[in-house]
Formats: sequence, structure tokens, C-alpha cells
Amino acid sequence: MNKYIDFSGEVKNALDENRPIVAIETGGTFEGIPYPENAQTALRVMDEVRRAGATPAYISIMDGRVKVGMTDEEIYTYAKLRGTMQKASRREIPQIIAQGLNGVMTIAATMVIADYVGIPVVSGGGIGGVHRGAENSMDISSDLEEITERNVIVVCSGAKSILDLNLTMEYLETKAVSVIGYRTDKLPAYMARTSEIKLTCRMDDVKVVADTYKIKNEFGINAGIILANPIDEEFSVDSKQLDQVIDEAITRSVEDKITGKAITGYLMKYVKEKMGNDSMEAQKHMIIQNAVLAAEVAGQICI
Repeated sequence: MNKYIDFSGEVKNALDENRPIVAIETGGTFEGIPYPENAQTALRVMDEVRRAGATPAYISIMDGRVKVGMTDEEIYTYAKLRGTMQKASRREIPQIIAQGLNGVMTIAATMVIADYVGIPVVSGGGIGGVHRGAENSMDISSDLEEITERNVIVVCSGAKSILDLNLTMEYLETKAVSVIGYRTDKLPAYMARTSEIKLTCRMDDVKVVADTYKIKNEFGINAGIILANPIDEEFSVDSKQLDQVIDEAITRSVEDKITGKAITGYLMKYVKEKMGNDSMEAQKHMIIQNAVLAAEVAGQICI
């Protein structure tokens, strides 16, 4: 295996024994939530994944080493680094390793590592996509490009609501990426349970999702699957209020001349500050519920 990767003992045993594993994005948990709540949330996610019958594998870069699975001690050490780590997408992985730095992983980076080591299910909050105004800025998340090339299922609460959801779906359709609504006909919009985007495929059974993945592989179709899991009703934020805050955030970002890869973090930070504690509780719940669903899917894939 790659000399730059360290596996936790728990993950190594699960790989050796072909038991279900969930690769978990670190960005939403460790950067999106303050310390020590980020560490506490991560440990709860890991416990819930184990309870659902799978092995949790948070993916990170610590001191230039890719970690596939983390111990409790590493979780707390990593959580304390919040605000100091480099954001790692596919492009940044080699750079961070070469410099011996710490990196917090996007869904794109998590897909790269998961696919490389043979973990078919990835869990995250919301997938990146086409930004509003991309017809001028050409700002498209590498999450979208990566899902077209990686043989994984990404379980998430749809696309982040700061994005242009119509253009995001157009991109995915053009690239023949399956977007499956889990018990929903509408695309979830991150902290908002639903959007106006109609999905063409709905599945209510994790076994059917897993079978879809297996059949795709049998036919040699080399693209990922997005399993869009709506946040539970009690934690969902008001979509109209959220849209208003996003519009304000975009206007402010233009005034502050925020561009490139900094735009997502800027907009998400603004939204969370304006939405208050509700958005933080929504994010924590979303991360947990997606990881549990991912564990259930992973379990069916291993049967």
C-alpha cells in the first residue's frame, strides 16, 4: 500500500476481513464545528457508524501522513488544529504531504483516498457543485469532477444551498452521474430538507442502493453515485430564510472581493453566523445521520 498512508488498526482489520467501512469527510466535522464540539461530534459519529454495523474511517492528513481511520487521541489532536489546517482537495493532497503539513479533507479528497484504498462508501455533509454566477467565474467544485471518476457512493444531504442547484444537476446529468434521492423525490439542499429540483430516481431501500452500485460495477460503468439523504424534519432550516441569507452572503462576498477556493468557506461561515445555533445543530445532526445511512449501505455492499 502507499507509503504515505497510515491505517488505524480498526480499519486495517476491516479491510483485511472485507467488512463494511465508511470513509468520512473531515471538513464538515473538524472545520465546520468549533472545538471541542468537533471532536465530540466525531466520536459520536464513529460510535453511531459502529452501532450500524460498519467501521468508521475519518480521512485526514496529519504531519504529512494520510490517515485512514483515526484513534480517539488523534481525533482530539486533529480537532484542536481547527483554523490552522490547509483545505485539501485532490490538487492539494501531494503538496500537503510533501511539506509535512496538516490537511482537512473535502469530499473530493475523501473520494480520492477512499477509492484508492478500496472503500466504496463515502459520507459527508453536502457535496460541492456549480457556484452561482459560474457562467462568468467558471467556479465549479472539484467534488463534481471527482464523482465522475471515482467508483464510490457518496452519501450526503444533497448539494450545499449556496450553490446553483440547477446548474449542479445539469453538470451531473451531463457526466452521467446517478443522483438517487433516499426516500425523496426532491434534491435536498444541505441544511434545508428540500429544494425545487425534481430528482429522476428515488429509492427507499438501502439494499436496492447497494444492488445498483454492484450492477453498475458489473457493467464497468466508471462513475460514482450520489445518495441524497434529506436532513430530518426537526433539524431542517427554513429554506426561504436560508435563501435570503445566502443572497446577502453573495453580495457581501462581491463587496469583499472574495474569489476562488475561498468563496465556499466565506459563504458557509456567513450563513452559519446569520442562522445561529440552529445551523450548527443542523450540521451536527446531518453529519451523523448521513454516516449512519452510509454504514447501512456499506453493510449491504459487503453481503
